[in-house]
Amino acid sequence: MSPGAADEPKPVDQLSYTEASRELDAIVDFFEQREVDVDVLVARLERASALIDELDRRLRQTRAQVEELVPRLETLAAESGGGSAAGGGDKSE
Repeated sequence: MSPGAADEPKPVDQLSYTEASRELDAIVDFFEQREVDVDVLVARLERASALIDELDRRLRQTRAQVEELVPRLETLAAESGGGSAAGGGDKSE
């Protein structure tokens, strides 16, 4: 990328989900608003791809955690007699 360390973007895995999502939106806006030099295009596309991969990884990880926790919460609620506290047993999304 560019030689100046201050110009280097933060590594994708160090961004919060919101930061990564906003950066991806900014890249999309950049492409929609102007003609882009081929070298800039490649660099931005590579960054966009890395952001998409990271956001997808985090969404999958979060979904897996939720899918693991929901049955445990439902079991705890049923054992404590509070079945409605965990959504009343309705499994629909």
